[in-house]
Amino acid sequence: MVEGAPPGRIPKRILVLGAGPAQLGLLAAARDRGLFVIAADRDPAAPGFRYADRRAIISAEDEAGIDRLAGAERVDGIISPGIDWPVGIAARIAARYGLPHPLTPASATLSTSKLRQRERFAEAGVPHPRYRVCGSRDDSAAAAEEIGLPCVVKAPDRQGQRGLSVVEEPGSLPAAVSQALAASRVGGFLVEELIDGREITVNAFSRGGRYHPLTVTDRLTAELPAFGVALAHAWPSSLEPARIGAAIQAAGAAAAALGIEEGPTYTQVLVPGDDSRPPAVGEVAARLGGGHDAELCLAALGVDLNGLALATALGEEIEPEALEPVERVGGACVKFLVAPAGELESVDGIEDAEACEGILDLRVYRRPGHVFGELRRGSDRAGAVIAVGDSREQALERAQRAADSLRFNTVAAAA
Repeated sequence: MVEGAPPGRIPKRILVLGAGPAQLGLLAAARDRGLFVIAADRDPAAPGFRYADRRAIISAEDEAGIDRLAGAERVDGIISPGIDWPVGIAARIAARYGLPHPLTPASATLSTSKLRQRERFAEAGVPHPRYRVCGSRDDSAAAAEEIGLPCVVKAPDRQGQRGLSVVEEPGSLPAAVSQALAASRVGGFLVEELIDGREITVNAFSRGGRYHPLTVTDRLTAELPAFGVALAHAWPSSLEPARIGAAIQAAGAAAAALGIEEGPTYTQVLVPGDDSRPPAVGEVAARLGGGHDAELCLAALGVDLNGLALATALGEEIEPEALEPVERVGGACVKFLVAPAGELESVDGIEDAEACEGILDLRVYRRPGHVFGELRRGSDRAGAVIAVGDSREQALERAQRAADSLRFNTVAAAA
C-alpha cells in the first residue's frame, strides 16, 4: 500500500462524498497519506472540510453534479464512506470514467436498497426479519396485523433513522406510515418484524471474494423516541462465542448475496433473545461504518480500515498481512455525545476530557450557532469519544468519564 506521495510526485486525487461526522476518519486518513482530497458536502460548515484541499458545496446525493465534479477534477478515485445512497453514485461514476472501484454498479445499487437486499436474502437463504412491502397507507394495517405488533415501519432507501419508527399500538401506525412515505424516494415503505434481542455490528473487509470479519461490536442504543440510534459501540461483544460466530456467518452470507467481493462492509445483525432463532441480518452497508467504526477497528485489532478503503478506491494492491488482526487492547468503544436541546454557544472541558486515561480521540461535531433538537436520529448526536482499556467495561467507563468532563452550553433557540 502506498503510504503517501513521495517528494516531487504529484499526489493522487480522491473525491470523498460527504464531509460530515461519518467521513471524519477517512478524510483525516486521506490527508495523512498525502492525497489531494476533494470533499463534497452540501453543508458549508461540515466538520470534515478541514481535511480537504478543495471543498465542493454540493449534495453527495446530486449524481449529475458529482459526475461533473469528478470529470472537472480529473480524480483518480471516488469513495462514499459512512453514508449509503452515494455508494451507488460513486460506483456508477467510477464505471463511467473507468476508475477503480471495489463495487460493481449492480452490487452498489443492491446495497443501497433495504427492499432489494431482503429480496436477495430470501433467495439466498440469509436469515432476516419478516417484512411486508406496502405502497399506500391502506396496505399498512393489514401488513402490521400479519407481522404483529410491535413492528417497525421504515423507508426502504434511507439511513440514519430517517423515515424509521417503531409501532407499539395500532393508533401510532398512521403517523409512522406518513413519516416513512415522506422520507421514501420510491414512494413505498416496509413493515418489518421487531426482533426482541440484541443489536451487533460486524465490520469486515472483502478481498478477492474472501470475507474477512474484523470487529464485532455491541450497539448500545437510545430509548424511544430515538429508536435505533447508537449511543455506543462496544468491543468485544459480550455475546456468547457461538452466537457471535453465527452472526458473522450470517453477515458473510449477506455480503455474498449482494455480490460484494471487494471492500469494506458494515452489517447490522439482530440477535434474538430466543437462542433457538438464528441471528437475522438487519441490513448491509457496502462501505465503512459511519460511527468511527474504522478507528475503533484500528485501536482494537490494528487493521486500518480507512487505509484499506482508500486503497481499493484507488486500485492499489492490498497485501494479505494488512488484513491480519492482532488484538492490541482488551476492550475499546466509541461513545457518542448528546447535547442539551438549544443553540450551541460553547463547549467546555475538551482538554480535561482528552487528558482522561485511555482516550484516543475526542470529536465535537458542531460549531457554535448549531441548533440541537431532541435526540431522534444519528445526526442529532453532538460528538464522540474513542476509548480503550483492559476490558470493554473499562473502555466504556473511561469514555463516560471523558464525556462527564464535557459541557455543551446551549441556550433556547430563536423562534
